[in-house]
Amino acid sequence: MAKSPSLRTELRAAQKKHGEFESMDLLIPDLNGFLRGKRVRRGEFDKVCKGGFVFCAGATLLTGLGEVTSGVMGADDGDPDLPARLIPGSIVPVPWASRPMGQAFFRIVNEDGGDFFGDPRTVLENALKPLKKRGLTAVVATELEFYLLDGKAAEPKIGAPLVPGTDRPQPGTQVYNPDDLFEVEGFLDDVYAWCEAQNVPAEAAISEYSAGQFEINLHHVADAVLACDHAVMLKRIIKAAARKHGFIACFMAKPFEEDAGSGLHIHMSIVDKNGNNYFSQGKEKMALPPFSARLRHAVGGLLKIMPESTLLGAPNANSYRRLRPDMFAPVEPNWGVNHRVVSIRIPESDENNLRLEHRTAGADANPYLVMASVVAGVHYGMKNRIDPGPMVEQGAEIVPKLKIPNRWETAINKFRRSKVLPEYLGEEYCRAYALVRQAEADSYHNKIAQLDFDWYLRSV
Repeated sequence: MAKSPSLRTELRAAQKKHGEFESMDLLIPDLNGFLRGKRVRRGEFDKVCKGGFVFCAGATLLTGLGEVTSGVMGADDGDPDLPARLIPGSIVPVPWASRPMGQAFFRIVNEDGGDFFGDPRTVLENALKPLKKRGLTAVVATELEFYLLDGKAAEPKIGAPLVPGTDRPQPGTQVYNPDDLFEVEGFLDDVYAWCEAQNVPAEAAISEYSAGQFEINLHHVADAVLACDHAVMLKRIIKAAARKHGFIACFMAKPFEEDAGSGLHIHMSIVDKNGNNYFSQGKEKMALPPFSARLRHAVGGLLKIMPESTLLGAPNANSYRRLRPDMFAPVEPNWGVNHRVVSIRIPESDENNLRLEHRTAGADANPYLVMASVVAGVHYGMKNRIDPGPMVEQGAEIVPKLKIPNRWETAINKFRRSKVLPEYLGEEYCRAYALVRQAEADSYHNKIAQLDFDWYLRSV
């Protein structure tokens, strides 16, 4: 990758606007979507902007516990460093830091300057290439759900909203209750202020289906990689604001057994080189709503690969506690217009903003990898003209049937046998991802939990 002299200019402009940084966090997302990296002091700014630095490449391929996996880079090969370069346009302040601080994303490259297979950005960029060859651009946005937990409680406990005048959590869902937002107004004020400082296009905030559960939407952009940057930055901002206000931000897919899980929803439209909505064009158009066979085929591809791509949207043991038909989580490869129980929803829209919403992934998933799987499914479906089958009619009452993997091992095995995803995400990355998840699953299932004693101590 060529050196970018503009980085120093970018840094000076950021410091002129926000004050002189004393340090800077350099960040890269790993396989889990966690941000890894290091902190540098002011004396190193010029060096990292001008010539980059080196970083442990295996850090992008760690398990959820930050451990290396045998057979994956970083475990058996001496854990080599590779060149790292800051990403232009990513230098922003860190408003919640106690001292003036900056932040920037970086990417890892091979010794010859080529793309490093383990960088989630590289994975997503590879998945986007077939669309770009057709002159098409994905316009995308993410929606993230999360819980605010009590930061002082000994056990996980809803932090807000509370029954007025008490310290007891509010019973029931009270979904879409704007008064619940007033209870966390200070938290939301900081989230929006810090998003503005970091150029994260945060939009609506919603009190979601369970007490203490919220959703913050991001504005769509015509850059899928940037949209995922926004998602991981928003997570970091929400966690920082939560700490400040006495909460813990929880992005687990299913933190409470009888309450709704938290999802990562992706909205996607496709535009051609002239900026026209690709899903609204074509000879085969449906009258109501006004979309062409292109959208149907895109949906068909997503439904076709849903079983083998489940592991990307449900990466952890806890992810599968969310995938229950009785908890409003999409568990069946189905689709429909303006229907929130289906996996692929076509929201109310006109011909200019026609889009699909992918609803199966949990909030614990890596947005770059989920986005890559969505891009892959859309292109695969359009390329092969895959019929999605009949759609669920608007207003139809359905009882979802569990038809996607709802157990970790099953999802890993279906991912391993995938024929489609390696073509888009890369064979080397898919192999590494499966090995990491299998190692994590083995470790998890080998643990003896208190539940084992509660259930079996007297009965066996």
